[in-house]
Amino acid sequence: MTQKIKFAVVGCGHIGKRHAEMIARNTECELVGLVDVKDPATLGIEEFKVPFFATIDELLQSDLEIDVINVATPNGFHAEQGMKILESGRHLVIEKPMSLTKTDSEKLIFKGLQKHKQVFCVMQNRYSPPSVWLKELLDTGTLGKVFMVQINCYWNRDDRYYKPESWHGKGDLDGGTLFTQFSHFLDLMYWYFGDIKNIQAKFADFNHKDLTDFEDSGFVSFDFVNGGMGSINYSTSIWDKNLESSITVIGENGSVKVGGQYMNEVEYCHVKDYEMPELAATNPGNDYGAYKGSAANHHYIIENVVDVLKGRNSITTNALEGLKVVDIIERIYELKVQKG
Repeated sequence: MTQKIKFAVVGCGHIGKRHAEMIARNTECELVGLVDVKDPATLGIEEFKVPFFATIDELLQSDLEIDVINVATPNGFHAEQGMKILESGRHLVIEKPMSLTKTDSEKLIFKGLQKHKQVFCVMQNRYSPPSVWLKELLDTGTLGKVFMVQINCYWNRDDRYYKPESWHGKGDLDGGTLFTQFSHFLDLMYWYFGDIKNIQAKFADFNHKDLTDFEDSGFVSFDFVNGGMGSINYSTSIWDKNLESSITVIGENGSVKVGGQYMNEVEYCHVKDYEMPELAATNPGNDYGAYKGSAANHHYIIENVVDVLKGRNSITTNALEGLKVVDIIERIYELKVQKG
């Protein structure tokens, strides 16, 4: 219980450095290694002063003592790298999405069970005060039966984001708009309301034909298995800057809306015999910048890993939940393939 948990991080981009920073700050953790294919001199990781490796294989073949390895690489690498980590006998922390197919996610879960190792999926939006508040409101039945849910995700992702040298926008590494941009909000939807069925969808590519291999916008409607109906309306074709990410819930006892750029603000709450509590401050959203919005919650992920491995708590987002998000996105995108 008193020993520090030793972490390595694979992928030293924007989010990978955030993982490393949160590990280094946690007094119960020790960062012991970093991996990236790029020249370390170009990555801005000098502050960490730990061994650096060009490949995950070099890391796993080293004599470093490692308990947990965090994967923060392009989406298309998650499954292969996750399997190598679990096969080596280390616990796995894997950034969203868990993989790009349900089958690969199932393989990761099976390997984790086979090796008796934990698989943690990074869905840090669950920690924001409005997310926690809405989850409690739903779990206590305060809203009564849920009739309708509408999720709107309207962001700007233009040539400032989809750069030619980037993995963003590439079909095999990115996977699609729902995987990279909006899977956090699909995770929140599943966390709140459970699985979906009777999916219908319409997709469009308004202004990303020269930037990405996939759609930039979509309307998706469905029924919840547990009752009620819902929709997701999303686009990355918003001009200049992000507009919003919001969820509106219509229930038999009232209605609520959580909005802002990252579902980080309660914009409306009118519920029978209920007084809205004062919530803790939420980190503001941003478009492409540093560690604002949901990325500012990564310290909770590292704390949860420590708590779980030291037997103090359960996993916030377990591998089965990570799989369900991939499964839901895959089922939505199957409609795109069927319609050609």
